[in-house]
Amino acid sequence: MPEPMRFVVTGGPGAGKSTLLAALAARGHSTFAEAGRAILRLSDAVGSPAHAARSPRAYSEAMLLWDMRSWSEAGNGPAFFDRGVPDTIGYLRLIGHSVPPHMERAARAFRYSDPVFLAPPWRAIYATDSERRHAWDVAVATCACIRAVYEELGYRIVELPLSGIDERVGFVLDRAGAAGSPAR
Repeated sequence: MPEPMRFVVTGGPGAGKSTLLAALAARGHSTFAEAGRAILRLSDAVGSPAHAARSPRAYSEAMLLWDMRSWSEAGNGPAFFDRGVPDTIGYLRLIGHSVPPHMERAARAFRYSDPVFLAPPWRAIYATDSERRHAWDVAVATCACIRAVYEELGYRIVELPLSGIDERVGFVLDRAGAAGSPAR
């Protein structure tokens, strides 16, 4: 049986990751949404402590579980993920928290395909909203932390071009070897 094709699109906030995943989904590819925003919305809905503002540790645990579930639900692919298991480690490092050993184990066990696609900071499209309140410098620092984690885990990183969505989709599909094979 061939190795599953699981590709991560990662980077700092506001760099076009979710837009790229939506475009891939619109073309019939299997995609998995980012954990962070969904967890914030769900936590707010029920007053859960698993929220970045209330308990960064509980929030990071929820993100980890979400991303492990997404990874487990992906078929043989190709599947594209808006962030991955290692992103939780980058988040904790960014905010100055220690990384529990089980998160390191998870990042080694739940592997993604190479390359990992990094959406670099892109000031021209960066915007804040009700959930993304990070200043530009935090977006840049987040990207650097996440890149470092993926590099430490031995992934080959490919930066997305600062270009329109159609070019970005073509770039990802070409490098993923998935141009003509959407998952159904």
